Amino acid sequence: MTFPALGAPAPDFTLQDQHGNAVSLSQFRGSKQVLLYFYPKAMTPGCTVQACGLRDVRGELDALDTVVLALSPDPVKSLKKFAERDGLHFTLLSDADHAVAEQYGVWGLKKFMGREFMGILRTSFLIDKQGRLVHVMDKVTTKTHHDDVLALLKSGL
Repeated sequence: MTFPALGAPAPDFTLQDQHGNAVSLSQFRGSKQVLLYFYPKAMTPGCTVQACGLRDVRGELDALDTVVLALSPDPVKSLKKFAERDGLHFTLLSDADHAVAEQYGVWGLKKFMGREFMGILRTSFLIDKQGRLVHVMDKVTTKTHHDDVLALLKSGL
């Protein structure tokens, strides 16, 4: 698994959000830090815990000028249902062909209940206001992800 280089511009992309709108990473350059997080599947237990944790710290993320972009291979329809079911107010993006996940080095071999398959390796990237990749979190704990992100942002990286 090879991530984009720290300090380099984060690879740009444009994907559809849960409302079917096109969202590009570059549209936040110059105004917001971005927490770009990849998760395996909408409405599954771990992914729900992770998403709801970020939902619940919205005010703190806003105060730190940070926008959340969550990517999964789910279709737009599933993302819309996930956002509505759990009151998620941040952007959920559909990477159905996992091209962006591959670009970021987070599409790989997974093992679950004796099976091996290709899928999203749960990973988060912090991108500064200039669009540079400043931190990679490749050991994500769903229950504490939001706290870990806030601690990193508050540390000033």
